[in-house]
Amino acid sequence: MKVLVIRFSSIGDIVLTTPVVRCLKLQRPDVRLHYLTKLNFASILSPNPHIDKLHFLADDLEAVVAELKKEKFDLVVDLHNNLRTLRIKKALQVPAKSFPKLNIEKWLYTNLKVNLLPDVGIVERYLRTVEHLGIKNDGRGLDYFLPENGRLTTDDIPMSHWGGYVGCVIGGSYATKQLPAHKWVDFCKAVPYPVILMGGPEDRAMGNEIAEFDPVKVYNACGKFSLTESAELVDGARVVVSNDTGLMHIAAAFKKPIVSLWGNTTPEMGMYPYYGYNNLTKIVEPRLTLLENKDLWCRPCSKLGSKKCPKGHFKCMNDLDMQIAVAAVEGYWKVAKGG
Repeated sequence: MKVLVIRFSSIGDIVLTTPVVRCLKLQRPDVRLHYLTKLNFASILSPNPHIDKLHFLADDLEAVVAELKKEKFDLVVDLHNNLRTLRIKKALQVPAKSFPKLNIEKWLYTNLKVNLLPDVGIVERYLRTVEHLGIKNDGRGLDYFLPENGRLTTDDIPMSHWGGYVGCVIGGSYATKQLPAHKWVDFCKAVPYPVILMGGPEDRAMGNEIAEFDPVKVYNACGKFSLTESAELVDGARVVVSNDTGLMHIAAAFKKPIVSLWGNTTPEMGMYPYYGYNNLTKIVEPRLTLLENKDLWCRPCSKLGSKKCPKGHFKCMNDLDMQIAVAAVEGYWKVAKGG
């Protein structure tokens, strides 16, 4: 049986599809599994041993469809579910399963604050697309495979951080999902451990602003490393403090303790760190602290994020109590150290 899984983007969303890939391959040995994504996310999936072949989305969609038709798939598992995937499914003319995006429920939640969303993570909704094949959640959580070559060494980080560090992911896809610099400074001053700031080149200036008070304690790695190398930094951290972004899900794949920071979006939308079975009420993950301003009436204000706070106050992030984050990190650090 030949199966095509589709998820075009982005980092975190692709990582969240990995339980579907693993469960399909391990529970159905007859499956030949192909995956269609964007070329710039190849490094996330190419080391994955459960994927038999990768295909990449190109500007010429017809050429991509022609390539896919040659494979003669038996099933398409659409984990993106947009207009382009609809065109692909129609062109391939094979059975297809698509995950429910719950756009009506999200609209009600963001606009009327009526929450009808199920208390399950998006991984559970992804897995429902293959349950007709007898596939069940194996409880192993997310996967992220690092390549054997090109691994970071201690020489890539300051000696002051060799004994352990807190990984702080300061980047994010939208401004309203990013903790402001002054809040990071408050956290870094209070936490009694070395810190590595992680993000892309666009986060470099903010990282410099945060690290300025103590460049020895706080190492700004933003923009210095590739995605794979940043994933290695996450893997090396004792605890990860992160905005709702891709490296947060990579940290969950590595089973790291996480302090997850939430701004204009909420964990109820299903994109919280996933360790295997955890949800928000019945199965609470002990390695996870969700830090959010639950009493703020205007949250969530969008399902993705915005360039700026529509109300102008940005209280969802500005009012977060960073002492809670510090206390959580200290507790996780002691457990990780065995103390």
